[in-house]
Amino acid sequence: MSQENVDVIRRVLDAWSRRDLEGALQDLDPDAEVDWSASLGVQQGVYRGIEEIRRFWEDWLELFDEIDVRAEAFIDAGEHVVVPNRTYLRGRDGVEVQASSASVWTLRDGKIVLHRLYQEKEAALVAVGLSDG
Repeated sequence: MSQENVDVIRRVLDAWSRRDLEGALQDLDPDAEVDWSASLGVQQGVYRGIEEIRRFWEDWLELFDEIDVRAEAFIDAGEHVVVPNRTYLRGRDGVEVQASSASVWTLRDGKIVLHRLYQEKEAALVAVGLSDG
């Protein structure tokens, strides 16, 4: 994994936690995909292309007053970066939620082509060939 890939993902997560949607989207490939089909919460599904992904994230910003994604690590998996994380959310009505998950970010030529959610770090590692499960 290149340091450049890690820097891209750090920049995206930082922008997201600042609620900077444009900053979070700037490193997406035009044909990028967000696979949120493993979500146990809101917005389960697959979103393709920048406009669908923009609407997906705009919905998150409408649901939550505060979103803080804290990466626990950035794990090298070739073109993939596995990011186990803890996310802290505060809803519009003041309810606070914490969730642990792992994301796999796939980059090509410095652009994000896939962001896939996993509920468990182990499942993300299996998906990128770093574990047999």
